[in-house]
Amino acid sequence: MKLIQTAGATLSLLLAVFITTPVFAEDTAAVSALNVTEVISYVEKALIEVQQSDFSAANLHLKAARAAAEKITGNEAIVKEANGSIIQGQIESKKGDIAKASALLNKGLSLYKSL
Repeated sequence: MKLIQTAGATLSLLLAVFITTPVFAEDTAAVSALNVTEVISYVEKALIEVQQSDFSAANLHLKAARAAAEKITGNEAIVKEANGSIIQGQIESKKGDIAKASALLNKGLSLYKSL
């Protein structure tokens, strides 16, 4: 009798694990998609600020974009390259180089949009 109860409990546990795992995977993908959208929004705002020579506002948007980018999962190579472009764009905007900053931010933006 104990064997049947143990087998039933084990079966219930396995079913619970297999049923809930895809739900967590979908939630993770949805959260990652929201983070990508958030990063894109921040980068677009920063790009506008850079083109208007408002570098302090652009810096705030880029900091927020980098913080949101840390939560993105999947496609690690693309995320890493996009983050690198954003960081370099932030450096160029601090130097006041609108052309280089805009080019780097546009590159990072296109990489994020490809996700």
